[in-house]
Amino acid sequence: MGDLASRIVGHYEKHALAWDADRQNSCWNDKTWHDRFIAKLGGGAKVLDLGCGSGRPVAQHMAERGLRVTGVDSSPTMISFCRERLPDEEWIIADMRQLALGRRFDGILAWDSFFHLSHDDQRRMFPIFSDHAAAGTVLMFNTGPQHGEAVGDYNGDPLYHASLSPTEYEALVGRFGFDVIQHATNDAAAGGRTVWLCQRRALVPTESVSMRRK
Repeated sequence: MGDLASRIVGHYEKHALAWDADRQNSCWNDKTWHDRFIAKLGGGAKVLDLGCGSGRPVAQHMAERGLRVTGVDSSPTMISFCRERLPDEEWIIADMRQLALGRRFDGILAWDSFFHLSHDDQRRMFPIFSDHAAAGTVLMFNTGPQHGEAVGDYNGDPLYHASLSPTEYEALVGRFGFDVIQHATNDAAAGGRTVWLCQRRALVPTESVSMRRK
């Protein structure tokens, strides 16, 4: 399983053209959650979109609603689509697991991307979320419904997914200064996704700061 998790970056670059075509031709059944995310943010809010893909429909929808998007994806081809479609937004080729932009955002989104990381890499993302969040920052990501690993298939190649337990996600969210605003498991109206919508508290627990320094 660990080997499959390590292939995720190459997988999306290899299948970027096919994935983008499929995404444009598929029903956008998770739009409701993105509207909830956007509703928590004011006009002109700055959003960090981790694993932004080709920028459509999610980043495009945020930009159309007046948000300023900084999109991060490890696939150069995906980012090239973003730059062509939304040239006024910021696009960065990078691995979210190593991100250190040195600035904070009003919103952080890790949608249909975070769940491709291994268990340990998911745990290590919470300090990264925290380091890019200010007081009041809205964080939304989606996961599996329970602890485990699963391997799907896309165009004949294995596609890795992993999830921690709900209890562990709740603990990590809280430890790094966020509160869960809304949570849904296997939301049928959003294609069966399990979603976490969170917001950063005004004060960050001392424990989260000390953990980042270890």
